[in-house]
Amino acid sequence: MKQPELYERFRALHEREGGFIMPNAWDGVSALLLKQAGFEALGTSSPAIASALGRLDGRHAVTREEHLGNAVLIGELTGLPVNGDFEDGYGASASEVAATVEAAIAAGLAGIGIEDTTGDPSKPIRDFDDAVERVRQAAKAAKGRILLTGRTDNFIQGRPDLEDTIKRLVAFADVGADVLYAPYPTDMDAVRAIVKAVAPKPVNLVVGTMRGTLPWGELQKAGVKRVSLGVALYTRVMGDLRKAARQLADGDLASASEGIGFGEIKKMIAAATKEG
Repeated sequence: MKQPELYERFRALHEREGGFIMPNAWDGVSALLLKQAGFEALGTSSPAIASALGRLDGRHAVTREEHLGNAVLIGELTGLPVNGDFEDGYGASASEVAATVEAAIAAGLAGIGIEDTTGDPSKPIRDFDDAVERVRQAAKAAKGRILLTGRTDNFIQGRPDLEDTIKRLVAFADVGADVLYAPYPTDMDAVRAIVKAVAPKPVNLVVGTMRGTLPWGELQKAGVKRVSLGVALYTRVMGDLRKAARQLADGDLASASEGIGFGEIKKMIAAATKEG
């Protein structure tokens, strides 16, 4: 499936009543397992990619080229629409952010997220006008070609300012963002306020709120159209690996080596490569 078709397919998922869950993969096998489970689109995860490479997630810990390569791998193996978790757009300027959008389209991605972070711990969130202009330029490049998510990281950067968060998301919507996203709002009242403020444009939520993970049905009732998992699946797998490591250290070889048979993994990869 070519990039324009993947984009249209991804866009249609956001228009579907009830929305959809978009889990985040980080390598070929995780992507194939998620496809096997029936998911219709996948996201990348910059923190999972960084961690797998032994790096701390942050401003460009993973380069744009590395992230594009990871997204291409996921897309080519699965044939599914892929949304790139592309941090601040890999650009010091708004024009460089637009260039990243163009690169994502050329790489075959169906969606891309641009956030308002700086990578500077002393000032983690960009000034309002700068953040909006970056989304504006990204939207000009993206329009009708790739689904653009405008994201503010106020909540996860210790700025629980709902008013400013909504102001930013509404501005992102006004300049052309297709989906709006503020990771980990304080509670469901904040989620409902965000959904109402940017309507009719769809809202993404990662897993839940600051108060914890919530059932998908509850998020649907609040009007959330897309749920992503961020780094949650990666950390779940790492948790299982830690458990297996402890079993191995205790000499329990059988329990430590339980899992998917490698032959099954080989068959999945062989079938995906053949299909590609």
